[in-house]
Formats: sequence, C-alpha cells, structure tokens
Amino acid sequence: MITRLKLKPGQKGTKALVETYGDALVCVRYRYDEASRTRIKTVELIVEKKDLPPSRQKAIQDDTLVPLRIAYGEAALGKMAKKMGGKWDPDVKLWHIPYGKIKGTDLEKHMIVDAKASIKP
Repeated sequence: MITRLKLKPGQKGTKALVETYGDALVCVRYRYDEASRTRIKTVELIVEKKDLPPSRQKAIQDDTLVPLRIAYGEAALGKMAKKMGGKWDPDVKLWHIPYGKIKGTDLEKHMIVDAKASIKP
C-alpha cells in the first residue's frame, strides 16, 4: 500500500472532513492498494492535547563544562573534541568541553545530560 497524496485541512478534498472533525483534523491521506485495486482515504486526528510540565532542565550556560561520551572507534569526533579544547578524563572515560564550543555541532549529540556527578571542577 502506498500513499500518493497527503492533504492539509482546508485543501480540496478535505472540506467535508473539516466540517466533521474541525480543529482535530491534522491531515487526510489517500492510500492506494495495488493488490485489491482500491483507494483508501484516511484521516489523522488529534485525540488529546495536554500542556507540558515545566521543564526541569535549565538552560546550559556556554561556559559550563559538559561531559561527552565518544566511542573508541569515532576518531574524527575525538580529534574534534581535542581541537575544541576538550579535556579527556581517563578515570570516567569522558571528554569535558565548554558547552558553547559544542553547541550546534555533532559533538552536542554525545553530551551526557545526567552525568553531573562525574564533572570535576
């Protein structure tokens, strides 16, 4: 089964569904089943909407040292960490780099959020 068309509410082909579902309608999809030679119209609806709890994670300051775990085989990332002024801690096997230097780079994905106990001043 393949999807050939995905429509937003209000586009041609969705008007009756917008009247039925209102703001709960997210999109309408037209799917085609080659085996049975049928077209299927599906709708995506919002069934529940809740406010998110307040974020417990505070914004990280650019000068805050953050721990990074870089796997042994990722030599390019290790070189990048060293080039950005990172310090290797062999006791915990983590890199420590100021957050401002890794923000928006591939290294940011390797940051360990819950490792504050392992950071040495």
